[in-house]
Amino acid sequence: MTDHRTTSLGLDAAVDLTRTGDLWLFRGRSAADHAIRMVTNAPVNHVGMAVVLDDLPPLLWHAELGKGLQDVWTGTHHRGVQLHDLREAVVQWCGRYEQRAWLRQLDTVVTAEQEAALLRTIARLDGTPFPSTAALAGRWARGRVRRQAGVEMTYCAEVVATTYQDMRLLDSRRPSNYYDPGKFWSGDDLELLDGATLGDEVGVDVPVVP
Repeated sequence: MTDHRTTSLGLDAAVDLTRTGDLWLFRGRSAADHAIRMVTNAPVNHVGMAVVLDDLPPLLWHAELGKGLQDVWTGTHHRGVQLHDLREAVVQWCGRYEQRAWLRQLDTVVTAEQEAALLRTIARLDGTPFPSTAALAGRWARGRVRRQAGVEMTYCAEVVATTYQDMRLLDSRRPSNYYDPGKFWSGDDLELLDGATLGDEVGVDVPVVP
């Protein structure tokens, strides 16, 4: 694949290419974005996982503080863990939240059993509150010493890690709060199971809506 530092796609092309398990990564300029990257020493501050099933539009499974978009799973607006229309979510993150976006594609065949596990995870986690920045740092720090955090709240990288673990894409030797967004960036040594791999990041050019 071409070097991700020079490759980019338009938003429509990136959405069309996206399949279940692909990652969308974001980097912003706000104080909270900088705080997350500083605490975790990560190059990005947000990660979500694509969900593309049957005739549904491509969706993004992630956790965030905002509640501006409708959660597809519940049909409501709420904070925390959410399932959003992918294109709408990326436009919001790159527009309103002033982030840069990258697509990182999963190279494996997602089975029916893995899709079923994914749906069970969505049913279990959707609506779980997003922690404050201080609580997020505490959860991540406990994870780095292999201590599992409670299930009363969760942040974006935990959602992706838990979902990958439930789908048997990632082993469970480390707790989900071990992971930060940067663990899903190609500079890290994320080891997936059964030959699954993740490609390089591809930048996504998102039109700014005035």
